[in-house]
Order: sequence, then structure tokens, then C-alpha cells
Amino acid sequence: MAEKTEQTKEEKIKKEISRLKKNFRSLDGNKLRIVSSLIERAAFLSVSLSELEEIINTTGYTEEYQNGENQNGVKQSESVKIHISMTKNLATIIGQLARLCPPEERKESKLLALMRGE
Repeated sequence: MAEKTEQTKEEKIKKEISRLKKNFRSLDGNKLRIVSSLIERAAFLSVSLSELEEIINTTGYTEEYQNGENQNGVKQSESVKIHISMTKNLATIIGQLARLCPPEERKESKLLALMRGE
């Protein structure tokens, strides 16, 4: 049996772009150019979020800090902060894509399901 090779980040992004573009096949050229840029951003954010989730699962949600000799404690990790920010950005892009999705495909759109949290 052949070994499964780990995909690079670029390969994962291309795969996600392809998956997302299937929802927009019937758009005219002008809208497709607009949507393509949003799809590329969504794919990048989606793959990056997966990577951040692996980091967070390994390192945890918090990190210790020390400001001087007597000031120390625990704070939210930088990975978590970035994850929260990127999740908000992805949700915004998914909302924009859902509004641009051709009406005949909206019923079956995975983008709308993702936006509703299904």
C-alpha cells in the first residue's frame, strides 16, 4: 500500500480553492473575478486556521508571562488571539461569498451551511 504524503500548505489551499469555486461555476466573468479573490482569501484563512488549531492543541490556550520580577501570570496565547481574529475574518468573507452565490445554488451551498454553523 502506498504511503500517504503530507500535503504542503499551498496544495491544501489549492484544494480548498477548487472546492469553494464549485459553488460559483455559473457566475459571469466579472462576478467570478470578484469572487475568485474572496475565495482565495477564504481558502488561505481556512487552511491557516487548521494549522493554528494544531498549534493550540499542542501548546494550549494560555501562556505564562513575566513583566519584571514580581509581575507574572497567565494570559491568552498569541495563537488563540490570531485564531480568533482569523475566524472573524473568515466568517465575514464567507458571508460575502454566500451573498454572491448564484440563487439556484443557494439551497445546496456548503457556504451557507458553514455560515449557519451546521
